[in-house]
Amino acid sequence: MKKVVTDEPLVFIPGLAATNALFAPQIVAFMDQPLMIADTCNADTITGMAEQLLAQAPETFALAGLSMGGYVAMEVARLAPKRVTRLALMSTNARTDSPEQSENRYKQIRIAQDGGYDKIVPGLYPNWVHPHRYDDSELKQTVIDMAQEVGAEAFIRQQTAMLTRIDQRENLKAVNCPALVLIGDSDQITPMERAEEMNAALPNSELVTVPECGHLATLEQPRATISALQAWMLRG
Repeated sequence: MKKVVTDEPLVFIPGLAATNALFAPQIVAFMDQPLMIADTCNADTITGMAEQLLAQAPETFALAGLSMGGYVAMEVARLAPKRVTRLALMSTNARTDSPEQSENRYKQIRIAQDGGYDKIVPGLYPNWVHPHRYDDSELKQTVIDMAQEVGAEAFIRQQTAMLTRIDQRENLKAVNCPALVLIGDSDQITPMERAEEMNAALPNSELVTVPECGHLATLEQPRATISALQAWMLRG
């Protein structure tokens, strides 16, 4: 795959229980331009994560977040719209949690607090990937390794942050930079209609559906994800 190289800084934001390994293929593809991986482990609010990113990022930058990273990306765009030159929202959603989703987060927090953190992510793995990836031992181990690196305390902070996040649907209407909404066709976490909703709200957006892909598009279908990001980086 031909590399696209610009001098525009690019910031990636990982999702829940994830590290820079979530973007390993994309880091290689964009390694010839300025790159930063945001820290999502040390704040217990989405706003706090966004403020930390803004304190560490270049003056202006392209911004790409996956899942929880998308929540942070939308908050960064709300807080500092003039600093965000491009916005990519992958496997994410502009709404707040449903009551059922909130209850699941509270349950996972309690499990982590009670010493069961190591069991949480392996149990969630089938919900995060396409059915063809259920038996992909290498991908599953990558997901587990990321969760172990993040640790229980940061996981609790991340879940707490998502429980208190705001609805961003109206705010997206003011984001005028080139935007990308990317969704796996078999994402069990983010329904397709949520991606379509964000794409419709953003004034200058393209919706890309990745085939045979669950929630972890950057790892499940790295080439398709890279191709979409490269096109987004070149759009005017």
